[in-house]
This record gives sequence, structure tokens and C-alpha cells, in this order.
Amino acid sequence: MDMFKIKRVAEILFVATRLGTISFGGPVAHIGYFRDEYVNRRGWLDEETYLDIVSLCQVLPGPTSSQVGIVVGMYRSGFVGGLAAWIGFTLPSAFLLILFAFGINNSVSLHESGWLHGLKIMSVAVVAFAVWSMANSICSDRIRMTITVFSAIIILSVPIQGIQFFAIAAGASIGWLFLEGSALKSEPQASTRFGTKTAVFSLIVFVSLIILLPIARHMTTNPFVEVIDSFYRTGALVFGGGHVVLPLLQSEVVDSGWVTQDAFLAGYGAAQGIPGPLFTFAAYLGATMAHFRYPLVSGLVCLVVIFLPSFLLILGTLPFWAKLRSMTWFRRPLGGVNAAVVGLLLAALYDPIWINTIKSPSDFAISIGILCMLVIWRRPIWVVVLTSALIGQIISMIV
Repeated sequence: MDMFKIKRVAEILFVATRLGTISFGGPVAHIGYFRDEYVNRRGWLDEETYLDIVSLCQVLPGPTSSQVGIVVGMYRSGFVGGLAAWIGFTLPSAFLLILFAFGINNSVSLHESGWLHGLKIMSVAVVAFAVWSMANSICSDRIRMTITVFSAIIILSVPIQGIQFFAIAAGASIGWLFLEGSALKSEPQASTRFGTKTAVFSLIVFVSLIILLPIARHMTTNPFVEVIDSFYRTGALVFGGGHVVLPLLQSEVVDSGWVTQDAFLAGYGAAQGIPGPLFTFAAYLGATMAHFRYPLVSGLVCLVVIFLPSFLLILGTLPFWAKLRSMTWFRRPLGGVNAAVVGLLLAALYDPIWINTIKSPSDFAISIGILCMLVIWRRPIWVVVLTSALIGQIISMIV
């Protein structure tokens, strides 16, 4: 690797680490942060390419926001860039959760912290800004606008698991029937074009591990194999990411006796108060398993294993995705998918972000002020983060 590539990877690692330390609000807010940083501020890719990446990651199992970051890193500097993007975005929250597992004082409820509430209010403004900007860019005609509204209505009106995928499929179908194909404005960078052999090999490994790990688990009494099977299967089969993974992990680690219910809930509370992907909760769970001698090692192993399916799926699908998205005929359903994704963000702005955050007129007023900082004054995100946390803490002390 020459010096130019080293500098580029180092830049990816630095930017992703900064995002990993300030990205509060869950995967929907993370996508807004990524868009602001990677598209608006740095111009690493255009809006169209970014929405295509989000669309791809929406239909893959695993943590959507982490996968988006990995793909952006790969667009920037190949596989090493994707690895650097994952490490940077993941390690801050994983480090904090492992520290918490080692005995950080949990006497104060993070759910009641004023500064945390301020950051949650900030996530409302961030997502609202992202929805507005992406709608202006993507929903360029009545059909796309209708798809967006239809997607949001369906998701909010039919609260069943997997409804997001129905909305995406419906958007693709409507786009195929009614939208016109358009030529691609930008080609994927060469660094993302892994060979089809690599893609096929990755998909084979992905499927093989799903089949072989349960077999190995039943053929041995080694608890490490059992843990690897549980966390890999969770990362490979969960759709929706974020909070969806929590009940699955609970059934794996609490019902098996690896982690107590109290320890699980304490870690869940801590995970709500830190930035970055919620999948790093796996690091906390691994570090709290008493039957392992080295908590740091077990925490890192669980962290890597739960994210491994994401890497294998991205490597296995990205080459074909890059070819498909360059075909004019494929742009019709993809345009519908992109419009449906905006609808997903619009629905998520209300539930869970709005209903779990805006509790009073003062909360709404603060969110308007933060939105003003983002849209009108264009303040750096770190300024917005500090301001939001400070305002939230001051309000909690006054009230």
C-alpha cells in the first residue's frame, strides 16, 4: 500500500471515529449524520450514489447504518477502507460498553440524564433535516412523492415486523410500472468493484457458517463455539437492526444463563446513552459472561462475530449491485426503492424518534432551535452536539 492509500485510509478512520463519537439517535439518525459528512461536507460520493447505498443496506440483514458506513469506506478505498470505516464507527461505543461491563457505576439512570435528553432532541432535528433534504433530491415528481407518502403511511399504520420490506418492495413495483428509466449520473469507483469470484466466495462462506456453526455447537461442549454460533446467527438473520436485535440477543444470552437479566437490562440502559451502532451491545454481553476468563477478549470476539455477516453480505452483493445500478432498466425500480427509503425515514422520524423524545412544548422549541443551527447557520456537528447536551442538562436542572 503506497503512501497515498495509507493517508486515504487514515482519513477514513479519523472521520469514521469522529462520527462514532457523536452519532446519537439510532440508525436513522446515523444515516443523516453520514449524509451530512460524506455527501455534503466531504463530497466523497453524490446524493444518488448515497441513496443507492442506503437502499442496498436496507434490504440486507444486519445493522443498516454500520453497513452504509462500510460501503462508503469501500467506495473510498476498497476493502481496507471499509474495514477502517467499521473500526472507527464501532470502537468508541464498544470501548465504552466494555468499560461499563468492567464495573462503571450504574447508580444513575441514563434514561433520566438531561444531557442525554438534549442529544435525543438533536436526533429529531438531524433526521428531520435528512428527510427534507433527501425528499427534495429524490422525490422529483408526483409518483416518487406518492411512493414516499405511501411508504410512510403503510409503516405507521401496519405495525408488524417486516412491514418495511413490504414498503420497499411496493416502492420497487410502483417504480417499475410507472417511473421512467434514467442513465446513471456517476459510475461506482473502481475500488468497489470486487470480482465476482470474491462475491460468490463470500456468499458461500456466509451460508456455510449459518449451516456449520449449529452443527459444531451440538458436536462440542465448548461454550466459545456456542457463543460464536449465537452471535453470528443473530447478526446474519436479524432484519431492521438496532432495537430489533435486542430481543434476539436476550433469548440467546439470558435464557441460556450466560448473562443475568439484571446485567442485560443494565447494559441495555447504558447502550441507549452512547453514540454509535446498537450492535456494539454484543461487546458488553461478551465482556459480562462470567464463564470466560478474559472479558476483553470475549467482548471483542462477540463484537467481531455479530458484524461478520455484514461484511460477507456486502462483499457478496456489492459487485452485482454496482452492475445492476448502472443499467437503465434497473433505475426504474431503484428509483421507487429510493423514494420508499425516504418514506421509511419519514415514518421513523415520528416513531420511534419523535414519540420517544418530544414530551413537551419546550422539547419541540429546542428541536426547532437545533434545526435552525443545522439548516440556517450550518454549524459543525460537534458544536450542535455540545449545545444540545448543554441545553438538555440546563433544562433538567431548572425543571
